[in-house]
Amino acid sequence: MTTATTPATPHLSSPEAPAHPRRTLDWRLRFGALSLIWGFSFLLIKVGTEGYAPFQVTLGRLVFGTTVLAAAMAVKRERLPRGARTWAHLTVSAFLLNALPFSLFAYAELTIPSTLAGICNATSPLWGMALSLVALSEDRPTRLRVAGLALGFLGVLTVLGAWQGFHGLDARGTTLALLASLSYPVGWIYLRRTLANTGSSALSMTGAQLFLATLQLAVVTPLFTTLPTQFPVVPLLATAALGALGTGLALLVQYGLVAEVGPTTAQTVTYFIPVIATAAGVALLGEHLSWSTPAGAAIVLAGAALTQARAKS
Repeated sequence: MTTATTPATPHLSSPEAPAHPRRTLDWRLRFGALSLIWGFSFLLIKVGTEGYAPFQVTLGRLVFGTTVLAAAMAVKRERLPRGARTWAHLTVSAFLLNALPFSLFAYAELTIPSTLAGICNATSPLWGMALSLVALSEDRPTRLRVAGLALGFLGVLTVLGAWQGFHGLDARGTTLALLASLSYPVGWIYLRRTLANTGSSALSMTGAQLFLATLQLAVVTPLFTTLPTQFPVVPLLATAALGALGTGLALLVQYGLVAEVGPTTAQTVTYFIPVIATAAGVALLGEHLSWSTPAGAAIVLAGAALTQARAKS
């Protein structure tokens, strides 16, 4: 998204496939695992915020995610990026792609179900398409992509029950979730325009970015929250899983998929995430699901898929 990537943490650069790739677990199994991990992230956010403040959940997520990437960098002997300009741009991208959207989703799920948060996340390709037409001169609109944009936002209105005057909708929580989804393509476009050719690997860049986002939350969290007097185990485990699996491990899996099957195929994981988020929220959290939610989500995903369509050469 601007070609669609993941909701939680973006793909920074596409590593080239090795000339002789090692035999690993079939990519389809890894693709399915990645879909499950990211789909369950919204459930984990909901469970985490039942015991801790949203900023605390986000800080924990970033700490565990950064730890996983730091370990991977140590194993692969990757170095952090160099240059003050690179780190300055990474500071901005850390805010737009990690600190801000992670926090917004955590606050949103205080008042909206995880199913709705997962569906709002699926609007990122739509925001990305709309913004890229303005910010990226190489992204030219086509009738198909413009139709996809219109269809996608029609799906959003369906999910939100516009014909009922948005009755029963928590406007604040939904707005926060949609703003989180908007923050991702803003950050991706910023990265594309500032850090497209740094010479550093995707792992190195993302590791540095998550580290900077962790520092940002480490400063903000004590200002707006108080240290918990109790540490409920289940929300703590949910936060740890959200960071270690949903942020750290998921990125490592994504890198492998991009290298093996290319970014276009790897990025289609986006379309499975709201389906899994909805199923998890209904089955495990008992969240209510009206007919308009899956119907609207299907329209959103169809529109998002059309926005990624490329003209035939």
